[in-house]
Amino acid sequence: MNNRIVSISLIFITLLACNTSVEEECITKKIEVIATAYNSLAYQTSSNPHITAFGDSLKPGLHYIAVSRDLLDSGLVHNTKVKIDGFDNLFLVKDKMNKRWRKRIDIYMGIDVQKAKKWGKKKVNIEYCIIAKDSLSN
Repeated sequence: MNNRIVSISLIFITLLACNTSVEEECITKKIEVIATAYNSLAYQTSSNPHITAFGDSLKPGLHYIAVSRDLLDSGLVHNTKVKIDGFDNLFLVKDKMNKRWRKRIDIYMGIDVQKAKKWGKKKVNIEYCIIAKDSLSN
């Protein structure tokens, strides 16, 4: 019986000691950007409008955004979750905009061109989280 208790105790202690996960620190950033809207239609994007610049597939109804390339350096990288003022749901960064744009996002609106036109162009505040990397990690 004592050997069993000792064995279970050693397993428990070993499991605790092996927990090497490091909690990631999130730095919240808030910025104002110009927001436009786009659709997955060839005349607005490319000959393969359902594939993003990151290689993801777009499907109407999903909450995705494209970001100007300068925002990639600000931490708005592929798959970052973004809160856009005026929307209840979070959006994922799934696409990159043309290099000519700065401080902009493009909200994916499926194939609903009228919805995108109605949105137009607006200044919005966005909020997202950057995971602070440990200087010892790769």
